[in-house]
Amino acid sequence: MAAEPLSQHETEDRLGALPGWSLTDGRLARTYRLATHFGAAAMTVHIARIQEELNHHSELTLGYSTVALAVSTHDAGGAVTALDFALAARVEEIAPAHGAR
Repeated sequence: MAAEPLSQHETEDRLGALPGWSLTDGRLARTYRLATHFGAAAMTVHIARIQEELNHHSELTLGYSTVALAVSTHDAGGAVTALDFALAARVEEIAPAHGAR
């Protein structure tokens, strides 16, 4: 069964609990800054592991000292769903251990 898209109101409410995240081009998005490229690469690998656990994948971009994510749910026609917020919340949990801001 496909995930159900969240309403605009539900999306805005949930965004309030995820500082730094925004709705950009119809997807949840955030860019983290890290002290080093190696730190950014390590965080990228950690996020990839979380995505595998959730079986839900984002557009994940490694920059010199940045990690950027953009996520929506393909099974819901590219809309934002609770799955996207679950992934964002998990990433928020691990970000401090990587020194991400």
